[in-house]
Amino acid sequence: VAIPSLPSSLVNALTPGLIVLHGHEGKLFELRFSLVLAWLTRVEMLWHSLYLSRMQTKHSFSKPAAAKPAAKAAAPKAAAPKVPVPESILKKRARNDKLKAAQVQKQAETKKANKEKRKVIFKRAEKYVKEYQATEREAIRLKHVARTTGQFYVPSEAKLAFVIRIRGINGVSPKVRKVLQLFRLLQINNGVFVQLNKATINMLRIVEPYIAYGYPNLKSVKELVYKRGYAKVNHQRVPITSNEIIEKALGSKGIICVEDLVHEIFTVGPNFKAATNFLWPFKLSSPNGGWKAKLNHFIEGGDYGNREEYLNALIHSMV
Repeated sequence: VAIPSLPSSLVNALTPGLIVLHGHEGKLFELRFSLVLAWLTRVEMLWHSLYLSRMQTKHSFSKPAAAKPAAKAAAPKAAAPKVPVPESILKKRARNDKLKAAQVQKQAETKKANKEKRKVIFKRAEKYVKEYQATEREAIRLKHVARTTGQFYVPSEAKLAFVIRIRGINGVSPKVRKVLQLFRLLQINNGVFVQLNKATINMLRIVEPYIAYGYPNLKSVKELVYKRGYAKVNHQRVPITSNEIIEKALGSKGIICVEDLVHEIFTVGPNFKAATNFLWPFKLSSPNGGWKAKLNHFIEGGDYGNREEYLNALIHSMV
């Protein structure tokens, strides 16, 4: 431990047997070395005693407090009387437990039913794929047979058409307006599926300058339903986000999923009208590059009229 230095007037030089101290008035005093040594020893002892007392005081503050004697164990209190639970609270608890159990059971049943339904949907999709492939192979086979026998293969007439409105309301006659209303084509770039028969073909001829139509293939039908398909539920436009929406509206017709809906439309099945009415009219975008000439027929380089198989390229550019 460092001891504070002595006063500045202390020894400047030590000589054997003598020590020279400077006085305040510049006089020199000579003292014997033995006296100075005794004085220094006494000062050192005094400083050591002060340091020890200081350290003892410091350690006394840092000592841990003495452990207090353990408190006596509290005497056991008398048990408080139980407050009776109101009957309304008990009824509410029982009702909530019953509802929760019913909800858990319903969720388990729904989960099991959905699992079985997914298997049915998967099997139906497989069946539809095989049916489409068989139809395509049959058409190829008939073409090959006709070519080898020197005959001509004439495919069957189209049953399905997709109609797109390309012009607005300016200069529209009442008859044309009514036919467009029956087709549900109320806006530009609206599209609907139409079953081709004598009545609908005559209606298409009436409104031909205002529409573009043709015969969609399976890929176009799937693109329209999957990408731009909206359902009509309670007269509202609802996106088709799950098969449950389709099953609620068309389950009685045997249509429970999107693949069933696509198959019914593409093959123009017995429930075609219900399937197309379930779908909201398709709202398409303008084609890439815009329209060429709306006032000219397609065979003249324009836009309106029947495009037959070339409609699929237009649909692809508008979806």
